[in-house]
Amino acid sequence: MATFENVVTISRPIEDVFGFLSDFENVPKWNYAIVETRKVSDGAVGVGTIYRQVRSVPSRSEEIFEVTAFDAPRHLEIRGQLGPFPSRLSYALETTPQGTRVTNFVELELRGPGRLLGRVAVPRVRDAVGANLRKLKQLLDG
Repeated sequence: MATFENVVTISRPIEDVFGFLSDFENVPKWNYAIVETRKVSDGAVGVGTIYRQVRSVPSRSEEIFEVTAFDAPRHLEIRGQLGPFPSRLSYALETTPQGTRVTNFVELELRGPGRLLGRVAVPRVRDAVGANLRKLKQLLDG
């Protein structure tokens, strides 16, 4: 198991940031590795909602993930096969005088062939996630 976190502060109210983050079809706007994200389950977004996404990096692939926590406007979590790793990603949001602090915590399961790949890939994944969060900040700070 590999874990890491990245933190960014966005100059927007917590409700705006949560609303944007929890609409996972927005992911391609701020994550350079994702081409498309589509909700494939029925109903409003919440725990149990399932998405399919198309990834272009490190190679073209399709992934499925599920929303496993949805506590508006403070906490959001997904689990699924993200890239080569079974993963859990959570977003904790808190109001600050500057806007909204977003803490993104990532767990990557390193097993089988992914164990060796993980040693090389995890620092790159951490840096890429950090860059994506900076893009999210830039997009929402406007």
